[in-house]
Amino acid sequence: MKKIALLALLLASQMASAGIFSKSPAKSAEEAAAAAMPAVTIFVDATWGFRKQGAANGLSEAHAAFYARGYHVVSVEPYIENADLVGFFVTYERNR
Repeated sequence: MKKIALLALLLASQMASAGIFSKSPAKSAEEAAAAAMPAVTIFVDATWGFRKQGAANGLSEAHAAFYARGYHVVSVEPYIENADLVGFFVTYERNR
């Protein structure tokens, strides 16, 4: 469990420095499709609004954006900090 948290933290720091957190799921899906990326991982923030409904809506929006561009969900990993849900790392893979 600690290895997963450490990996998520390292990934988050790399993604933050690349400006990925500021992109919407639709923009990320558009860029992934344009670059013909075989797989992509995004972060869906759950800290804004209602955590339960807001997080579900954010995941639904991300899934719809990637599905429309030919991707499917591979994994959804929650990111929890200090026992609070912060968001999800979601990995999509291009359909074959």
